[in-house]
Amino acid sequence: MQQHLFTQPGFVLDAHGRPNPGYSTRPMLTYRRGDIHASPFRIKEWDFYQVSNQQLCLQFTFGHASYAGEVGIMLFDFRKGEWIERFDHMLALPFSSLHMPADADADQTLTFDKDGVFMEYQVQSGVRTLRCAKDDFEAKITLTRENPEAVLINIPFAEKPTQFYYNHKINCMRAEGWARKGGKTYTFSPADSFGLLDWGRGVWPFHNEWFWSNGTGEIDGSVFGFNLGCGFGDTSRATENMLFYAGKAHKLGRVSITHEADWMQPWRLQDDAGRISLTLTPTYDRTTKTKILFIDNVCHQVFGRFDGFAVLDDGTRLAVNELYAFAEHAVNNW
Repeated sequence: MQQHLFTQPGFVLDAHGRPNPGYSTRPMLTYRRGDIHASPFRIKEWDFYQVSNQQLCLQFTFGHASYAGEVGIMLFDFRKGEWIERFDHMLALPFSSLHMPADADADQTLTFDKDGVFMEYQVQSGVRTLRCAKDDFEAKITLTRENPEAVLINIPFAEKPTQFYYNHKINCMRAEGWARKGGKTYTFSPADSFGLLDWGRGVWPFHNEWFWSNGTGEIDGSVFGFNLGCGFGDTSRATENMLFYAGKAHKLGRVSITHEADWMQPWRLQDDAGRISLTLTPTYDRTTKTKILFIDNVCHQVFGRFDGFAVLDDGTRLAVNELYAFAEHAVNNW
């Protein structure tokens, strides 16, 4: 397949609200909410952070589907299969009141402080600080980039010409900080903890199904990461599939992610050019179901051990052994 790489600055949407399809490894396009040609009820915007090591996962959710929004936290032990904290503060008809930023990399502060829930994302000179507090739970995490490159995609959907998905994913971030629940502290050390940002803006079809997998670890003393997905619209001009190693991005084509009816059986992840082949041996299925107003979403985010290989652009073959990460299968009506 021929993927379109953005090399010049431009806009996410043209004058008719249609997406300019392609990908880049650094921000090249400008997102302007006012360019969207769709009902305000169809706009979706989210900033999702995940922080994990080889046992714990902490997730921060801040976003909306216009007619419903969410500010939430999940902290769990995916080795033991135990929840430590979980709350979802749902918002009815937030529309643009959350003031979601138009640029994932710009210095900014995004804050929610209402109804006993405090959540704040701060970006300052590329360093990200995440804070949250509710009842007897609080957390503070600092994320520092290990790789200046990321995966950015802008893709259309076949259903309507003004539907699009503009996405900026950053992994390979060193994580440092803590979470406290009921007097017990859970520590994330930069020696073995990494962070992920999934930053999305778009107008989606009401029904959608996707697969997504992302992970970061170390191979031969250098930081290695991957982002793999399928089902996100028309990927004929760009996929989100990419490898990261020693500060550089390496582009992949189409990828398939398959699993058995039993979610805890091994998953297979491979591309169409033989450059990546991974097996996920699950330890925990973090299943979420969201039903509010028109939203009816189900997601199986399966954590476990990844083993296999990945091939860089120059042909270097990396052995992937015991890298703990996740793959997910989501079916959304939103």
